[in-house]
Amino acid sequence: MQISVDDLSGPDIAGFLDEHVQQMRSLTPLESKHALDLDSLRKPDVTFWSVVDDGSLAGCGALKRLDAGHAELKSMRTRPTRQRSGVASTLLAHILREASDMGFTRLSLETGSAEFFLPARRLYEKFGFRPCEPFADYRPDPNSTFMTRVL
Repeated sequence: MQISVDDLSGPDIAGFLDEHVQQMRSLTPLESKHALDLDSLRKPDVTFWSVVDDGSLAGCGALKRLDAGHAELKSMRTRPTRQRSGVASTLLAHILREASDMGFTRLSLETGSAEFFLPARRLYEKFGFRPCEPFADYRPDPNSTFMTRVL
């Protein structure tokens, strides 16, 4: 598996992220959808990584800077045919190291509260994330679970 910073200029990643946004829209009410679109992921406060395995895109994830010490995990996605194959764990471990190297001391995330998102919540728990109150611009939402961890 190769993990690298992605400038989001390729057609493969654009299609992959569009699938992600469409899937989130199908699972979550519009007012509770927080997946970033391609233009939002290209902003200077976001670092985006792609995972390529055997020549094909297997997953992605991003960090969005909230302040000097706090970042948000965004756009974690594994290609459906690659789920539960170690892609997400490998990528999350990589992002945690990168976040620490960037000087962040806390990493937080928002994910869904529905049953569909249970595997994601379990992955985050395995990596030390714990439930927290809404952070940044988020508000309490029954469709959202907020998690954080110290780096």
